This record gives sequence, structure tokens and C-alpha cells, in this order.
Amino acid sequence: MMKAASMKANPRDAQDGAASASQLIDARIAELGDWRGEMLARLRALIRQADPEVVEEWKWRGVPVWSHSGLICTGETYKAVVKMTFAKGASLDDPAGLFNSSLEGNTRRAIDFREGGEVDEEALKALIRAAVALNTSRSKR
Repeated sequence: MMKAASMKANPRDAQDGAASASQLIDARIAELGDWRGEMLARLRALIRQADPEVVEEWKWRGVPVWSHSGLICTGETYKAVVKMTFAKGASLDDPAGLFNSSLEGNTRRAIDFREGGEVDEEALKALIRAAVALNTSRSKR
């Protein structure tokens, strides 16, 4: 039986289908209750602005994921960083130099956001749009 949407979603209950991915992401943001929650909420808002058709998912036992014709990025939270990992980041142009983590791999690239750090919102939205464009171009083949 589905829980009522008004009930507080627990991110740890993701596997039972009790709450939507968006509700689980809301709950994670609230659960963090510090700069990491604020940063995750800000990044989420920028993702939605960059791609209003984005699909929110909850995978791997508690990782917020954003997709559009394939995975765009994840929003992982750690003690000292909020990590935004782009699934196909190595294939994206990054003229603003946002990628600062996972640079050695052949596929993924990530951006580590630290407490008090700046977010280049326009460059980040451009990177998100590029990831969507890459996904949609591959899905049309």
C-alpha cells in the first residue's frame, strides 16, 4: 500500500516504493539540515532550470539522479563536499573549467562543491544542457 504523499518521506525507504524520487530527494535535503542540503537544493533548482523536462530518480540505495534520455548527473553528499557527477562528463566541453574531480576516468567527470564555495550558475546550466543534448543526440541514432 502506498503511503500518503503528505507523510514525511524517509530517504532510507527508497526501495519499498513508498515515496516518489522527488519526495525522497526533498527528504534528503531536509535530513542533511546544513550547507550540504542547501547546496543540493540549489543544484537541483539549477538542473530543473536548465532542463524543465528532467526526470528525478533515486538509485543505488540513496543517490539522487537526474536523467533525460539517459543519465545526466548524480548529486552525492559527503562530509566535506556535495559531488555532482556527470555520467558522460568526459565527452562534454567544459569551457568554464567546472570539472574538478574524477578527471582521470574515460567516461565520468565530477564537480566537488565545498562549503562556502561559489557556483557559476550559468556555466553549470550550460554543462547540464550539453549533457542533455549529448543524451538526446545518442538516443536518436
